[in-house]
Amino acid sequence: MSAVSNRPFAPTLRVMRESDLDTVMEIEKRAYPFPWTRGIFRDCLQAGYPGRVMEAGGAIIGYGVLSLAADEAHVLNVCVDPQHQSHGHGRDLLRALVQLACDRGARRIFLEVRPSNAPAVALYHSEGFNEIGRRPRYYPAEHGREDALVMAMELSFEGMG
Repeated sequence: MSAVSNRPFAPTLRVMRESDLDTVMEIEKRAYPFPWTRGIFRDCLQAGYPGRVMEAGGAIIGYGVLSLAADEAHVLNVCVDPQHQSHGHGRDLLRALVQLACDRGARRIFLEVRPSNAPAVALYHSEGFNEIGRRPRYYPAEHGREDALVMAMELSFEGMG
């Protein structure tokens, strides 16, 4: 699915390749104080997890990785380059991952998010995710560890999939 938008130079989505990982890692390091490693991305791709990159003007500006098992999907990573945030790209990328999960037969989709990441929490709520729990001390933080909010959305309702 391509990200559809009325914005000029609307970004498009394509399959993430191992050759994208240098750029993905540059963005990951700019976006997060505790970024994923290249090995984590590589392992996800080698395991067959669907990864997508968002391109605009020929450059990667965001990406996402999804895992699928049975009838459940899990958003493992979704990120937009900080230089391109606040333009709706994260929403487009999240929607594309949700659609991909639907297309692959998932009936429920999960994700974790830092409670301190208020913009992401607000985005996920606005897209239909609900908080279903917490994972204590899930994320590394500057002073110890931070809990994760666990969020989920049912995909089996009318009009989806």
